[in-house]
Parts: sequence; C-alpha cells; structure tokens
Amino acid sequence: MPSDPLVARHVLEFPGGYTRTTGPVIGRFLSELRARRIVGVRTKEGKVLVPPLEYDPMTGEPVTGEFVEVGPAGTVTTWAFVPEPRPGHPLDRPFAWALIRLDGADTALVHAVDASDPTKVRAGMRVWPVWNDRPTGHITDIACFVPEVTEIVADVRTEYRLQAGGALRVFLRGVERGVLLGGRCDTCAKVYVPYRLTCPECGSAIPETLELPDTGTITTFAVNNLPDPRAPEVPFVSAYILLDGSDIPMIALIGDVPAHEVRQGMRVKAVWVPEHERTASMANIRWFAPTGEPDVEQP
Repeated sequence: MPSDPLVARHVLEFPGGYTRTTGPVIGRFLSELRARRIVGVRTKEGKVLVPPLEYDPMTGEPVTGEFVEVGPAGTVTTWAFVPEPRPGHPLDRPFAWALIRLDGADTALVHAVDASDPTKVRAGMRVWPVWNDRPTGHITDIACFVPEVTEIVADVRTEYRLQAGGALRVFLRGVERGVLLGGRCDTCAKVYVPYRLTCPECGSAIPETLELPDTGTITTFAVNNLPDPRAPEVPFVSAYILLDGSDIPMIALIGDVPAHEVRQGMRVKAVWVPEHERTASMANIRWFAPTGEPDVEQP
C-alpha cells in the first residue's frame, strides 16, 4: 500500500559565520575589490582568468601568479532574468544574472545587472560596475552592474533675441500698420516680398517700398499633423502664397478651411488680428483664408 513519505527537516548552520582561508590568488582578488579594482590572473598560455583561479581549468597547470587589472567595464555574454527577487539576492527589484566578460579578460564573471526591463537586456550589452559605499573585500563590494550610458534625456530651452535691421525692420513696421511691403527691382522689374534692399537675382539696389494687397494664390502647401501653437487646429496647412502683384511666394498658415480642401491655385486673403493687438510681428496675420474666388490655373 502507498504511504505518505517520511520527511525530516535539516538545517545546516554556522553560528557566527563560516571561516575559510582564501589563499594567495583569491585573497589578492578580494583585496583588490576592497580597493575598487578588479584583477585577473594570467595563465601560462597568456589567458587572463576572471575571477582568478589557482589552476588553468583547461590544462590543469598552475597559473603564473601575474595579476592583471581588467575592466571595470565589460560585455554581457549571456543572461537570465529574475522577475521576482528572493531573500538573499543582491537586488530587491527585478534584475538579471549575467555572465560578464570584463575588458581585458578571457573568461566571464557572474554578477547581477540592474535592469528592470528584460527587453533591454541582451548579449553584447556593455555594463559598468556600481561599487558599494563601504567595501569589505567580498564579491558584494560590487553591488551590481548597470548598462552603459548610451542616451540621456535633457530639458532644452534656448532663449535669444533677434534684432530686425534694415529691410526686415521696414517690412515689420508695415505689418504693424496692416500693410504688406515689397520692393520692385529697377533692373529686372521683379517684385519681392518681404521687402529687401537688393535684388537676389541681379544684385541691383531696390530703393523704394511697394504696398502689396493681402490677397494671393496658393502655389504649393503641406498638411501638418503635429501641434503648433500658431496653428488654428490639427491637422493644419502651411502654404506658399504668391501675393497679387509679387513674383516670389511667401509662407503662411492656411485657416478657415478643412485641410483636405486646400489645393494649389486656391485664392486666399490674410486674416489680421484686431488693430489694437498688432505689433511689429508676422503674428499680426493669423492665417490666410479662402476668398471664394475661382481657382487660378497653375503653370
């Protein structure tokens, strides 16, 4: 007849701790850890063992006694993730046990890698040691290894002032008054907006300003799906608009029309902010809106 198994509980315990001698090789390794250095030992074949051993595991020959500082960084060769740490584990949060080949070593060291996301642990990952604050000459003097820094998140804010000079100042003062100023080249007769002092095509001076209407035609456009504080909504349209009487288009927002209805050749007119809100800024024009006129055929 089957019977219940007989079970006896045994506890192996060394009150006060189990003391053993380390020998010259392991003792040197632990002493170096206490000084926050990691060393290996060289074999007769020239390989560096980390952790160091008294005998070459491949040949059984005694090691040379030549100690070599390695690391401190290394490369993960293989790993196993621990989602739920147990008492006695080096970390109280998810981590990975890993074989780490330290720089300059030919064998791998087993230690913990502090990586809470298993998808971010991989063979070939570069890791660096985190040292305990009070080293004592034990493998736990290395608290754990952490992934090498490969990216950072930084808050970036740049504040600067732009001083409008020459032609731009003249143009913006016109915008402040609700007028778009351009200039006609006396040599090639092309009209440019915003106003500029010289013709970009022939280099001739443009001596005078020319008031242009705030109506024009969309020559090309782009639909934008990322928010912009200047835009009326998302998606919004930015377009090159050829003002009536000019030869060079200017860029502006398009509003008061669904993005999918914007098209080349559409006739538009500037929508200005109220006069008492205007400054020397292109923000005086909220956007350009359709006039309802027939489209202009594009060349």
